[in-house]
Amino acid sequence: MISRMLLAGTVLAICATAASATDLLQVWEAARQHDPQGAVNQASRAAGATRHEQAAALWRPNLGLSATGGWSNAQSQMNGAQFAMPGSAPVSGASFGTSIHGGNATRWALNAKQALYNPERRAQSAQLGMAAQASEHEWQLAQQDWMLLTTKRYFDVVQAERRLVLLLQQQQAVDKALTEAKDRFALGDAPVTDTHEAQARAQALGAQAIAAGNDLDMARQVLAEVTGLPIQMLTLQAPSRPGVAMAAEPVAIWLQRAEQNNPMLKLQQAQATAAQFEIDKHRASASPTLDLVAQASRDRLSGSGDFGVASNTQSQQMVDVMLNVPLYSGGMRSARLQEAMHLHDKALAELARSRQQVSQMTRAAWLAVHSGQARLAALNAARTASQARLASTQLGRQVGDRTTLDLLNAQNDASAAEWSWLQAQIDTLMAQLRLDAMAGQLGLQQLEAVNAALKN
Repeated sequence: MISRMLLAGTVLAICATAASATDLLQVWEAARQHDPQGAVNQASRAAGATRHEQAAALWRPNLGLSATGGWSNAQSQMNGAQFAMPGSAPVSGASFGTSIHGGNATRWALNAKQALYNPERRAQSAQLGMAAQASEHEWQLAQQDWMLLTTKRYFDVVQAERRLVLLLQQQQAVDKALTEAKDRFALGDAPVTDTHEAQARAQALGAQAIAAGNDLDMARQVLAEVTGLPIQMLTLQAPSRPGVAMAAEPVAIWLQRAEQNNPMLKLQQAQATAAQFEIDKHRASASPTLDLVAQASRDRLSGSGDFGVASNTQSQQMVDVMLNVPLYSGGMRSARLQEAMHLHDKALAELARSRQQVSQMTRAAWLAVHSGQARLAALNAARTASQARLASTQLGRQVGDRTTLDLLNAQNDASAAEWSWLQAQIDTLMAQLRLDAMAGQLGLQQLEAVNAALKN
């Protein structure tokens, strides 16, 4: 059985003053600074942004420098040559020979290449630009999911705290009823069944309180790990209003916003466009290309041979226009083109499926927001009625008109009504955030609106 001292300590720890409470915006800011998910999102976004530079680099010249050095043999023979010297007649039928054994060979070359016409590279450049846009949509989607997850973790702690408080309060009331039942039974004023019922209820609540305490410890630990805040500082604010002002636009407006701005749809649309560019790239791979190429090189070989010490030096500079015409690739190009076309069909089908899912999720979130208002009003009335019923049952038990079981049931109903009202508030707030996320407009402003509903 949980003691009243434990109840008092738990209530004091949870129901701290507003000045020391941590609100939702503070938790989100702490998560942005500490949660590794933020670094993951940012790194992915930065990696995607480099694709713009990759696309631009495809049309810049490529430069390369190569150099070699080593050991080499060379032998050359020329017969039937003619040569002439100043002041003498030409000599025909001459022979020349060179020979170097184990000589030192060196070579360097500077190469440059600039694409002038390349349809495949143009399609690849467009594909990289679209991939960069897709990374931005992916980042926005990840940020929204991260914000929703952090908010859910916040409310998990709030719910766990409130659940434990209600159970401990109910436990204290049942302990009191058990003591009264035992006293009345000793005086012969009540049957022994009242004692048994109160004892059974007390033991059940004790087990529930232990489980609720474990849930609270786990929820606090998770939130502390992603925010870096000490567990003892996680005194959170719960919803304190019967209802929160929500957007009054009709569902058609929200469906239109989701169709235009949902980051998942934008991401898959970009992926479908990139798949089309992949088709263009493989089609263009059969097209001729034109490049401007330039090269400067120098070769030197020196050493000794059959005719004594010798050396040979050759330098070359050239600027050319190179035409390349693909003729046959063994069927690889056509096979890759077919693959790209099927992948494009898949991307379009996934986009259509996602449109249906986003539409359904948007409609469900809108209905949850607007039905949540009526649900909150009904649960608030039920909470008030359950408290009035509990008060009248307590009075009736004192005068003997009500049994111990009636009192225990009234206490259970009052706790259940309080718990349902808190859950409904959190569900409605989360539904509003999910609706904003579906429309692609979940951000700090929407989080501030939810945070305002938590302040006393």
